[in-house]
Amino acid sequence: MILTRRFLPYFITQCLGALNDNVYKNILLLLVTYSQLASLPIDVNLFVNLAAGLFILPFFLFSAHAGLIADNIDKAILIRRLKLLEVIIMCCGAAAIVSQSYLIMLVLLFLMGTQSAFFGPVKYSLLPMVLKDNELVRGNAWVEMGTFISILTGTIVAGLIVASDYTNTLAAIIVVFLASVGYISSRFIPSIPLSFEPKKLRFTPFSGSIASLKKARRTPSIWMAVLAISWFWFLGATYLTQFPNFAKLHLHAGATVVSLLLALFSVGIAAGSFLCDRMSFKQVELGLLPFGLLGLTIFGIDLYWAVPDLNPVDVYTASSFIGESQHYRLMFDLFMVGASGGLFIVPLYAFIQARTKEGECAQAIAANNIMNALFMVMSAIFAIIFLGPLGGSILHLFLVLALANLVVGALLFIRLAELRLRLVTYLLARFIHPLSVAQGDTLPKRGGAVLTGSSSSAKDLFLIQSLSIRPICFILRQPLGTGFLAKLLRTSGNVFESGLSQHGKADAGSQEYIEHLAKALANDELVYLCINDHLDVGDKLEGLLESVPRLSISLQPLHPRGDKSVDKMASSRRIGVVLSQRVNIPLEND
Repeated sequence: MILTRRFLPYFITQCLGALNDNVYKNILLLLVTYSQLASLPIDVNLFVNLAAGLFILPFFLFSAHAGLIADNIDKAILIRRLKLLEVIIMCCGAAAIVSQSYLIMLVLLFLMGTQSAFFGPVKYSLLPMVLKDNELVRGNAWVEMGTFISILTGTIVAGLIVASDYTNTLAAIIVVFLASVGYISSRFIPSIPLSFEPKKLRFTPFSGSIASLKKARRTPSIWMAVLAISWFWFLGATYLTQFPNFAKLHLHAGATVVSLLLALFSVGIAAGSFLCDRMSFKQVELGLLPFGLLGLTIFGIDLYWAVPDLNPVDVYTASSFIGESQHYRLMFDLFMVGASGGLFIVPLYAFIQARTKEGECAQAIAANNIMNALFMVMSAIFAIIFLGPLGGSILHLFLVLALANLVVGALLFIRLAELRLRLVTYLLARFIHPLSVAQGDTLPKRGGAVLTGSSSSAKDLFLIQSLSIRPICFILRQPLGTGFLAKLLRTSGNVFESGLSQHGKADAGSQEYIEHLAKALANDELVYLCINDHLDVGDKLEGLLESVPRLSISLQPLHPRGDKSVDKMASSRRIGVVLSQRVNIPLEND
């Protein structure tokens, strides 16, 4: 996948964009912080905070409109236009750097933020259009890896440029070069024409942002994913912002150790992203979220206890810091916090891409970007209050963030039944009763469809649900029972159990059964029907189902191969899924 034309040019383009953003932004901040202070027209602290605000402001103003544009244009064409805009901005930026026009550089930083705000929605909404279902998680893993490695590289490169003897000239050449190569790579992204007539758009920055958020909130699962991703950025922004003072005050270390901490965190996120690809078995899997939250909590708490109490005479450099074994636990914890973050965030992006309706993915990503920006601003405000009026330390701040993950996880589990369902589904279908498709294709990604089978136990229904990222509506005429799995399945809201009359006929229950089925199909849902449940109402179902795709689904134990007892024990609990096209449903009990 990584070397195909449908992914590689896009991947290079987005990596170079993130790299250039961070090179330019960090060069500007380092220049005004460590040099040329006399030439600044305003106070340095005001300048630094103004720069941070101007870069993030466009995400509030333009994300909603950017999402609408990305959903109503060929995404390859939009990316090329945005990269061309980046070249123009960076050419102006190069002139501003050489002439040391800091206010102009500040204006250009706002324009770079605007370009990034428009690039964000198309960056993620393109993936489900060019990748196969079993490539979506891996594609997002590569994107997250590329983004955070670019952030790390951009920060380091900016420091090296500012420390050189030819700062202004070198900085000007680098930013223009990165923008130009990014534009060239965007020219190789294949065209992605629309499958529908584009809408006429109006630019409404404030009302558009509110409308975008309201639209995302209409789907609880999508809104939950948006809030969960935003929480990650709250955590990430806090960690990244506090690293310099954390290294100075608690580790007695210099600037090179700050780079080391940033590297551990960024590489950890990249490793966690690819771990997610392995653990998800190439399927969009929301059930991995609890593992990511648990890792963020455990290693975040241990980070608090891993800081040594020694007060060395000399300030640590990166090499001397690594050279002492007392720091290994801290470095491991920081790496694992990043890895847990990667494991947490990749399934969420893939989930949004897989679950949004066709033509609305970029708008959902736009709503996500707005909330991400809001949470990053909130992280800065929270840190200022915690470290200031509340008198807390950076170590205590990290501990509070780690414990807050437990609260976030509890809220997600309480508010969203689907997350509880997905966790149990993941454990059941991957470890307790490993599931694999022995015959047939995957379930439909969009639109209504009917699945028919003989399985009616709660365990089998959980296994069937694991085959689809979309919720399956189970319509049954027999009660599931009173076990744990049955109760949990009921809390999902995706199970309908119609009642039977005293004579065992479907008099009252049949009408409810048919009405519920008709409503589910009208909403383009996946519906599972047990064959034995509707034999006596088959004649009424035929007209309802004649235009709906139908699949027969069955679960069959996989027989062990060979004579080894180990193979038999390992295979005794493995289950194969057989999917086949089914045209007719039995209409009567023969």
